[in-house]
Amino acid sequence: MALASLIGGIVVALFVIIVITKTVRIVPQARARNIERLGRYRKTLEPGMNVIIPLIDRVKPLIDLREQVVSFKGAPVITEDNLVVLIDTVLFFQVTDPRAADYEIVNYIQAIEQLTATMLRSVIGSMDLEQTLTSRDRINNMLRGVLDDASGKWGIRVTRVEIKAIDPPKSVKDAMEKQMRAEREKRAAILTAEGVRQSQILTAEGEKQSAILRAEGQKQSAILEAEGQSQAIATVFQAIHRNDPDPKLLAYQYLQTLPQLAQGQGSTFWVIPSEVTTALKALSTAFDRQGAAQQAGGEPARASVADAATPTIGTPAPTTGSPPPQTEAVTTAPTDSDGDGAAPG
Repeated sequence: MALASLIGGIVVALFVIIVITKTVRIVPQARARNIERLGRYRKTLEPGMNVIIPLIDRVKPLIDLREQVVSFKGAPVITEDNLVVLIDTVLFFQVTDPRAADYEIVNYIQAIEQLTATMLRSVIGSMDLEQTLTSRDRINNMLRGVLDDASGKWGIRVTRVEIKAIDPPKSVKDAMEKQMRAEREKRAAILTAEGVRQSQILTAEGEKQSAILRAEGQKQSAILEAEGQSQAIATVFQAIHRNDPDPKLLAYQYLQTLPQLAQGQGSTFWVIPSEVTTALKALSTAFDRQGAAQQAGGEPARASVADAATPTIGTPAPTTGSPPPQTEAVTTAPTDSDGDGAAPG
């Protein structure tokens, strides 16, 4: 009897535990569960502890209310210029109505995938390949708007659509690679030409500045040299006028210059200025007067400078009161190389 009571107690306890387990359901946060009572939708369980009627209410699987990410790969799409490209997309969505997501469509993820592929064919079909590659933002916005409108009745909100990759055919890839290589070579050639151009411009500018500075330096040098010569001439002129030289000194300077004129190569003919004869006349007259005075005093006359210079010009010193020689040019004939002494004609 006691054993039967113990077994009956154990059975009752197990039944109570099973009833409690079936009656109390705990739903995690950001999740939802739909309840069907006798095959008909009854309610949606909220997160936390919920009580249902066991054996009458049926609890459906959990529905995630968080934002979900699903990737769709390799959807073939034909562009406007008849090129087949494979487009990978990434879809971000969120279940906003668990009842509609559970009862309005069988598999909302598969439905979204097929809807995305259909909309891609519709959008990409109106673009060529270049527009497809450069208009991703436009395609994303168009897809998001269409998918959001279509999935709204399913209790789903599409938050974002992104094109992850656009894979054109291999032949198109090769052509694009060649085009890009040609563009890079073109840019490189342009940059090289620009560099050479700038280098030549800078070199020419440097040469121009160098020539200008060199000319300025020569100009300043010539100016300073001319100023120095001018100052030297002015100093000599002032010194001569300040010392007041007499004609004798000037005549002597003329005589000292004549031998230097005869030392030049090929100087077979040279002209004596008329001032030299005048100076010689004045100089010889002065020395004759000095010699006459010395002879009157009983002293022998000394050799004059004019006598020393006389052999150079080949004219004897004139006596007092005699007229000066009228010849103003002297020709020195070189000796003939044959030794016959005849002057060249």
